[in-house]
Amino acid sequence: MSTDNPPRFIHYLGAFAAGGLISLMLLTNGTLAQYGTLLFSSWVPHLTGTVLAIFVLLTLRPARAMPKRPPLWAYLGGVSGGLTVIATSAAMNSALALSGTIALGLAGQIVFSLFADAKGLFGLPQRMPGWRDVTGLALIAAGALILIFFGSAP
Repeated sequence: MSTDNPPRFIHYLGAFAAGGLISLMLLTNGTLAQYGTLLFSSWVPHLTGTVLAIFVLLTLRPARAMPKRPPLWAYLGGVSGGLTVIATSAAMNSALALSGTIALGLAGQIVFSLFADAKGLFGLPQRMPGWRDVTGLALIAAGALILIFFGSAP
């Protein structure tokens, strides 16, 4: 970690709040999928977000941050987001339930972030994972397995 700009308490609080909102989003999308379809559970949040973004852009009319257009791969976020919502909605309505879905999603995010750090993807500085990173991943994976296999004991 760079010592030029160390994280502050507000950064940790923001990350914790985002995780809580993701849990709430998964619960809402799973409930939509239970009463509708997986495609419906994906369209509702994406359509709502699109309408809100258009409203904010038309209301605030912010100046463009970059004069150049972003690379084409930057537009794939919506596709992967839609597929993620569909997959998590299906998983939440299975034996995994909400906690298992979140635990496996967190483990997948950590695996990808370690890979992105090691390869220096997305313009990030290249950094090889250390023993603390691997230990954290192992603990989260172990917790996910405990939740999945022993979490719903009668």
